[in-house]
This record gives sequence, C-alpha cells and structure tokens, in this order.
Amino acid sequence: MLWPLIRIMVSMFIILETAFAGVFNGIMVKNVEMPEAETGEYTQYVDPFIGTGGTPWTAGMLSPAATVPFGSVRLGADTSFIGGAYIVKTNTSGYYYEHAHIKGFSHSRLSGTGAEDYQMFRVTPAVGTKKAGVMPYSHMYETAAPGYYAVYLQTLDCLAEFTADIHTGVHRYTFGSSSDARLFIDITSGAGKTTARKADVSVDENGMITGFAELHGAFSDRYQGLPVYFVAVADKPIKSYEITGDENDLGIDINFGDIAGQPLEMKVGISFVSAENALENLIAETDGLTFDDVRKNALNDWEEALSVIDMESEDSDMKTVFYTALYHSMIMPTNFTDVNGEYLGFDKEVHTADGFTYRTDMSLWDTVRTTHSLYTLIAPEIQNDCLISLVEMAKAGGALPRWPMGAGYAGSMLGDPANIVITESYLKGFTDFDVETAYYYMKHSSEIKDTKVGRDYIDLYNQYGFVPDDLAPADESVARTIEYSWEDGALATLAEALGYSEDAEKYYEKSMYYKNTFNPETKYFQARNSDGGYVWNFSPYITSFYDAVMIEKFADCYCEGSARQWRWNALQDIDGMIELFGSEEYFVSELEDFMKDASLNRAAIDPGHGFWVGNQHDIHTPYLFSNAGRKDLTQKWVRWTLKERFSTDINGLDGNDDGGTISSWYVFSSMGFYPLPGTDKYWIGSPCIDSATVRLGNGKTLEIEAFNQSEENVYVHSVTLNGVELEGPYVTHEQLLEGGKLRFYMSYTP
Repeated sequence: MLWPLIRIMVSMFIILETAFAGVFNGIMVKNVEMPEAETGEYTQYVDPFIGTGGTPWTAGMLSPAATVPFGSVRLGADTSFIGGAYIVKTNTSGYYYEHAHIKGFSHSRLSGTGAEDYQMFRVTPAVGTKKAGVMPYSHMYETAAPGYYAVYLQTLDCLAEFTADIHTGVHRYTFGSSSDARLFIDITSGAGKTTARKADVSVDENGMITGFAELHGAFSDRYQGLPVYFVAVADKPIKSYEITGDENDLGIDINFGDIAGQPLEMKVGISFVSAENALENLIAETDGLTFDDVRKNALNDWEEALSVIDMESEDSDMKTVFYTALYHSMIMPTNFTDVNGEYLGFDKEVHTADGFTYRTDMSLWDTVRTTHSLYTLIAPEIQNDCLISLVEMAKAGGALPRWPMGAGYAGSMLGDPANIVITESYLKGFTDFDVETAYYYMKHSSEIKDTKVGRDYIDLYNQYGFVPDDLAPADESVARTIEYSWEDGALATLAEALGYSEDAEKYYEKSMYYKNTFNPETKYFQARNSDGGYVWNFSPYITSFYDAVMIEKFADCYCEGSARQWRWNALQDIDGMIELFGSEEYFVSELEDFMKDASLNRAAIDPGHGFWVGNQHDIHTPYLFSNAGRKDLTQKWVRWTLKERFSTDINGLDGNDDGGTISSWYVFSSMGFYPLPGTDKYWIGSPCIDSATVRLGNGKTLEIEAFNQSEENVYVHSVTLNGVELEGPYVTHEQLLEGGKLRFYMSYTP
C-alpha cells in the first residue's frame, strides 16, 4: 500500500540525514563555547526541544523558536533535509530535530499543527561572496530556553542568536570571519513549499529596511492570502545591498562588511496592518533596548506566565515535562493586535480592539478539548479575549470559525467547536462578551450553511437525523453526525442558560442524533445510507489513514481515525452513550480492550486503531470509566498515559500538539482533574505530582496535595476539597474557583 511506502521513504530520509549529521559533527574542527541559556525559577524546567522530533505524522510538530507568551513573533530556525530536500509535513512548525540543515531564521510559525503556514521574512546569514543557502548544523552547538534560541553555524563561523517580544524579533549574529558579513532576507519565504506574493522591499537613507508580502500558506491561501509588513533596523551601517528577483520571488542581500567579532544586532518589527504599525510595534517594544535587554524581558514574561502553577515533584523529569507542557499551552492563540490597538479583521478591514486584545490562530477542533478549559482556570483574560475575538470574527466573516488563522477562516477539520468553547465559558461565568450575538451564529450554523465555513451537509443532517454516507461519499459522515450532535448539545445548554426553553428543547433533541448512527448489532457508530441501511464494508480495526489508499474503503466515514476511536464521543450524553452498549459492564470491558490496544510505543510509526492520546477525538476516553462506575480504571489508565505517553525526549508527545492541546492534557491530568468540554465540570483522575499551588484567575489559590503518591500508588482512595469528600466523578469549576485545598489520598490498591 502507498501509505506504508511513504512512511518507509520518510524514515529512510531521516536515517540518511542522521548519518550526515553524525559525519558533520565528527569533522567539526572549531571548539565553540555556546552562550548559556539563561533561565529562572520556572523556566529552568522548560525544554523547548521536547516534541520537535520523532516520527513526523506522530510528532509534536513543535519548535524551539524564541517567543513570548501568546506572542505574534516566533523567531527561530527553519530546517530541511540534505540539500534542502522537501518532504511534506516533516517540519510544519519550520523546525524538525531530525534535520541536519538550516535554511534560515523566519519570524513566525504555527505551533504543533499539521499545517504549513507563516514562516515569513526568512533571514539567512552568509560571508564573503558566498550565496546564502542551506547550512549544516549540529545539536551539539544549539541551545534554547523560553524567549531565546541560538545555534552556531560551523561553515560560516557564525553564532546566531534570537529573542523576541510580542511583535518584534531581535537577531544577533557574531561572525568570526573577516570576510564581508551578509544577511539575506527572503521577502517571499513561506512554510514548506508555500510562498508569499506581491512582495516589495526598500531601504531608506538611514538604513531602515521596509518590506511587504502576501502570505499564501496552507491556511492563509484559503482566504486569498495574508498581508504581512516588516521594518528591520540594524545596529551596524550597511555597506551595500542588492535587491533580487521580482514581486513573487523577492529578496534583499545586505552587506555589512568586515565586522569580525563585533555582534550584529537587528530588530524586526512585524504587523499585519501596515509598515507604519510594524515600526510603531518595534519602537514601543524594543526602542533603546539591546538584545540582552529584550531577552531578559522575554524571560521575565515567561517566568510570570509559568508561575501561575507552582508544582512540586521529586522526579525532576516530571517537572520538566510539566513545565514544558505548560509552556507549550501558552504559545498560541496569537496576539494579532498592534500596539496601537489595530488589527486586520476577517473582512480584510482594519479594526480597533477596544478593551480587549484580538487573538487568532486557535486550533479550536483540538483546543476545545483541553486548552481553552485550562485558560478558564489560570488565564481568564486570554480566554475572554478569545471569546470576544470569535464573535468579532463571526460579525466580520459571517460565521463562527472552527480554525481561525491570521485574518481568515482556515476551515480545517469539521463542525462548530466554537459552540463548545462559548457554552463552556458562559457556564463558567464568562459574560463579558456578546453572548447573544454568539448564540445567533451558533443557531444559524445548526440550521443552514451559507458561508465558506459551517457544517457541511447540514441540510442532510437535519433532514435524516444523520449525515447519509451515500449522499456525502467519502466525507466523514459518521464523524460529522457525532460532532454536530455534540455541538447541538452545547447549543441546547446555552439556550437553557439564556432562558430560551423552546430552543433548548429543540437542540437537545438534535443532540441525540448521534444515536442514529449506532448499530445495535455491532455496538459501533457506523455509516448509514439515506435508505436507513448500514454500509456493509465495515471494520473497526482500519483507520482512515490507511483507508485513504485502499481500493476498498472501510473508514472514510470517520475523521483521522478508526471506528474504535470514534466509539466514545457523545460527550453531551455520556450516560445515554453507555446505555447503547447494553450494560455498564460491557461498556467497561470494551473500553478497557480499547485502552489495552494502544500502540506499544509512544509516537509510533503506526499508532494503530486503539487508544491514541496524540489525536484529539479519543483523548478523553480514560476518564469515561468513571461514568460507568469504575473510577479505579480511570485512575489506572490516566496514570499509564501520563507515564507512557509523555517524556523529556524530542518525541516526548504522542502526536501533534495542535496549539497546546496534548500539552494541556498533561497539565490537567498530572494535577488530578480533567475538563468535560462544553460543561462546567472536571473529571477527577489520579495526580502524578506531589503538590501544586494554582494561582486562579480570580485571585484565589488552589492547593493540590497527593498524599502517599508514587509511581506504584496510582489509585485514589478518597479526595477532599476543603475537607469535604468528593463522591461523584466530577468537581465543578465553581468549586475549584473557591480555592483552598484539594487533597488526594493515594494507595497501591483500588
């Protein structure tokens, strides 16, 4: 089959690249002392290289690029295979640890996704008359910490260092050669094989470089491109420069002459509104500051952000995994608002954010499950910004987005995950946004699709009570039915909270449509045709990844997975879903078989058809045991996942992080509770940490303690909140916001 062959070919490229890196490292002749990656109390536990390598399709797709919490600029290396060879989706974040070559250093990127976008205005150093190009590098001479990235480029005898503020990237190059030092800025650079267009660049009499390009990446091309502006200012005079190419392949080669041993600093301000705003951003954030000043500010920003949870564990690796996960949960959403309050809206008009920060780059289909729930606890100002931004996007573009990227609808994945985010937030007390307008768009999407985004086949879903497979051929009919039902459940819940009882009843009924695809004979959600019959070619053990290249299709009615992985997804009606299995005992038996069939290895080449925490639709499944009366199995499998599916390795995640989704899973689960998305509830799990003090968004603190916790003592004998024992499977958001002491009493036996 084609898919396994592709995987084998990619693996061979990785082996060749690794071999090259070994040879290159062996012939390195200059002993270079890398600068220390300065860290603080919390940032010392962050390893930005976790999740940057591994099998591409089950890797974290993360980058060690320098950034600040929720910043716009993410400045770091863009890597490639030997000779710049391109293989799809090996470095969607721009960086892939298994690569041994660097193309240059670009100014932003998506974090943890499978989409290639941003990576604009790539800067590549060169010396003498040598043309700037792909450069070998070694991890022996590479370092990173929150807000800082550095690498020594042996072939250029150049130390390249980077730091950032929200809208500004700061470069520092120290050349050892007396040959002319040059920086080539690729104005039309993009992620992967994507490029920018309509570019322009100029240099004024003071040496300030101003440029523009229209990005056409995997996402931005879906809404006809994203305009990006930059202004660059260096602290050394320009000896000469040359502008090369045309508006669709434009670059500028800047020559600074012989500056051997003299660090060259260059500040680059970015804006998606105008060059004037790019300069204003640069001045506001870095005027009068040196590279080290900006680096110190970035470190302080990260210290403040990570201090929201003060976690303790005797296991230092666990602290590294925890704080790196917390760090990764704060890369996106992106601050899209210039320092003057202006931002580019979905209508391509310039708007002014009044009383909030407009944010974008929300991987909602993923982050709805964990990340936004985390913000409701520890970063309510970020969550509130997201809610207001989602409504503004709908007002400008006509519909709530499911994957807003930059200034438009990426449209990735399916359904209306914004429904879940909005309802959950409202239930948790977030009311400082236009909930009535949000509710209008939620209702509209459930009835009709008249925009580019929204629910595909919604007319069929409303007519038949499911998406018929024969009328939506090879287009995820079962997954759509399940997702739409979940989102209608959120709509019903919000309608009830707003006092619209008739709407609540209507959408509650629609939230039960998921049952219409459940085959009582097989006990699986299966594709059905418009005549009501189930599609005959069914196998729960084939995933859509393999199905895509098979002659006979078995799983194209599911999204990114197998029938087994979509078997547990009625989160709006968990008790009703369990009843479909006939008994709690059978449900538990089948669910445990599913857990046992997880891949033997983390980030495996083939994650299989069993439990896969690295993909989103089944990441909640360990917690479902509690709803069937088996809290002990929730505890057992949560702890197994924490131990077996997260590590300090470059493949330390089990799949794409998708804007912090998998990282947030770890943060929650390690502390002993986990969100039921679309509600104000959290499942009670099994903490693997010794203690944590959580600084809640309302100013109170929640002190978590796990008594007698160890690698063997994974079972919770009892759990109390402020002295009151918690009996059911849940604790509520309101209870947690009261603060106080959440205590787990652990044991070796259930």
